[in-house]
Amino acid sequence: MQQTHAESATDNPGAKLDDDDYPAYSMGSAADALGVTQAFLRALDAAELLTPQRSDGGHRRYSRYQLRIAARVRELVDQGTALDAACRIIILEDQLAEAQRINSELRRNHGQHAAGTGRDIAL
Repeated sequence: MQQTHAESATDNPGAKLDDDDYPAYSMGSAADALGVTQAFLRALDAAELLTPQRSDGGHRRYSRYQLRIAARVRELVDQGTALDAACRIIILEDQLAEAQRINSELRRNHGQHAAGTGRDIAL
C-alpha cells in the first residue's frame, strides 16, 4: 500500500524538511536567508506573486520554493528591473517552463504511441 504525503510526514517528521512546498520559514528567517527586508517579502505578497501560508497566529510562513522565487525577483530588482516588471517576468518564466514541460510530455507520449504502431512520425 502506498503512503500518502501526509502519512509519510507523520511517520517521519524530518520528511517535511525535504518538501519544497512545506512552509518552514518565518518571515524573519526568510528575509535573513535572502538578504532582503521583510517589507520586500510583503511587497511580493501584495503583488500576488507569493502567497505565503499563515501560522495559527496569522504569521506568514514561506516554503523553499517561494524563497527561490523571491531570490529570483531580488536578482532582477538588483539588476535594475522594477518590482512589478520583475514579478511579471517571473510569471512568464513560470508559464514558459510549464508549457515546455507539457510539450515534452506530449512528445514523449506521442513517441510511445507512434512506436506502438510501428510507424515513424517526425515531430
